[in-house]
Amino acid sequence: MAATLEPTPLPTSKLLTLPTILTICRVAAVPLLVSTFYVDSWWGPTVTTAIFVSAAITDWLDGYLARKMKLGTPFGSFLDPVADKLMVAATLVLLCTKPLEAGIFGQAPWLLTVPAIAVISREITMSAVREWAASQDKKLLEAVAVNNLGKWKTATQMTALTIILAARDNSLEGTESLVAFGVILLYISAWLAVWSLYVYIRKIWKVLLR
Repeated sequence: MAATLEPTPLPTSKLLTLPTILTICRVAAVPLLVSTFYVDSWWGPTVTTAIFVSAAITDWLDGYLARKMKLGTPFGSFLDPVADKLMVAATLVLLCTKPLEAGIFGQAPWLLTVPAIAVISREITMSAVREWAASQDKKLLEAVAVNNLGKWKTATQMTALTIILAARDNSLEGTESLVAFGVILLYISAWLAVWSLYVYIRKIWKVLLR
C-alpha cells in the first residue's frame, strides 16, 4: 500500500501571524526598556535586562517559527530587522547616558560611545545599502544577504549588551569585572559590524564590475 504524502504547507497570506506578532511585541517593548532603565530601584536593572533578553529570544523564535511553520510574510520580513535595530540602538544610547565604571578601563565617558556610534552607523548604512540593492537586480540583493559574519556580530552584540545591562545591578558581586568583559565583547561586536560592512561593500563592488 502506497504511503500517503501530506501536503506541504504554503506560506500564509495573513498579515498578522505568530512570528509577526512576536516582532510587534519587540517593537512595543522598546518604550518599556527605556522607562525601566531609569527606575531608581532594585528591580529596575533586573526588569530592563529581562526585557532585553526576552527580545533577543523572540528574535530567534519568530525567525524559527516563520521558517518551520511557513508563517513568513512580507510585512514580517520588513519589520523583523527594524525591531532588532530599534532595540539595539535604544539600548546603546541608554547605556551611553549612564556609563558604568568598567574595572581596568576606569570610568571613561567615551568608552561606550565609540562602539555605539560604530554599530548604529553600520546598521543605518546597511539598511540604505539593502534598500538600494533591492531596487536594482537579484545579484546585488544576493550580495547583501545575511552571512555568518553578520550572525556572529549579532550574537556577540546581544551577549555584550546583556552583560552590561545585568551589571547595573549593584547587588551582584564583581560588577566591574562584568562590565569590563561586556565592554570588550561590545568592541569585538563593533569591529565585526564594521568588518561585515566592508565585506558587503566589497561583494557589491565585485558585482558592479562584472
